[in-house]
Amino acid sequence: MATTLATVEAREVIRCAHCTLVQFRTVNSLCRRCHKPLEIEEPEPSLPQLVVASGSANSNPDEINVARAVRDIRQSRGLSQRQLAAKMDVPRTYISKIENAKAMPTLSSLERLATALGVDVCALLRDRRSRAQAEMSAIMADPFLAEIASLVGQLDGFQRSMFLNQVREMASGRRRTA
Repeated sequence: MATTLATVEAREVIRCAHCTLVQFRTVNSLCRRCHKPLEIEEPEPSLPQLVVASGSANSNPDEINVARAVRDIRQSRGLSQRQLAAKMDVPRTYISKIENAKAMPTLSSLERLATALGVDVCALLRDRRSRAQAEMSAIMADPFLAEIASLVGQLDGFQRSMFLNQVREMASGRRRTA
């Protein structure tokens, strides 16, 4: 009597791009006939459409840089490109193209991107200077941090270094023993 190890529905049928052999995916992802790697096809983006960006990434701080904003926010959230792509239900390469300014997302894609990152669409459309100002105003909204910021400007280089080292030690949870 034969034993069924895997059902047919669970096995992936794939066509080799080199020799066009239709086969089940092998464990090592190599074609059974030509022994070349079987390409893993990523799904096409369902809603987003790529709009090719002209030129290179923006370097002027007054210009809107969606690529930089997406990368900065994604990294601040601790997400990989693959995780962000999974949240948007798009291929990872789509996120890479956006972050490298090879493509500009459409408005609907921008909205889905903002939702996946947990931010407002406006956060993706701010220029670098206004993003920095928004971060600074958020920090200065805390009265304790605002007081420290005003005092740090009065310190010389050595005092500032000692102060920052002390803050780092406190933040990491280490205590000094006398």
